[in-house]
Amino acid sequence: MFSYQVVKLKINFKTLEEFENFREYGQQELSMKEDLEENIVENDSDSPFYGVYYGKKLVGRMSLYQIDKKYDRYFDPPQDYYELWKLEVLPGYQGRGIGKALVDFAKDQGLPVKTNARQRSDDFWHKQGFEALTYKTERDRGENPYVWFPTGVYENKESS
Repeated sequence: MFSYQVVKLKINFKTLEEFENFREYGQQELSMKEDLEENIVENDSDSPFYGVYYGKKLVGRMSLYQIDKKYDRYFDPPQDYYELWKLEVLPGYQGRGIGKALVDFAKDQGLPVKTNARQRSDDFWHKQGFEALTYKTERDRGENPYVWFPTGVYENKESS
């Protein structure tokens, strides 16, 4: 299988134009576009976006946010973790290992990773080594949390 390079995406007009190709292009990108137009901020190094290019075309992307351990209600022991959002691979590029490359990149950062399985993606997350958490109404509020546990980290069964 081909090895894909995951790169940190710059927050600039070119990246936002590339995002328009993705089905889940939504409010967050629109608000970033408005901010850019107001402030003309180019190449923000604090971008939470990562992607995979095929040639010059952005074909896969994700958002990866580091969450401080003071907000951790998922892991035992409590710790910083990553929240992975908007993992998406363009149609025509799916099934080639691009999504796996993005997930492996997140896991390689050395912290637990939490995501929400959407659109019947449970099988994908299981294949990536993620586990469904015990659903807790107060904590999860309709989300379907899946997590990847590094060695020595477990589910926090006490938190509500």
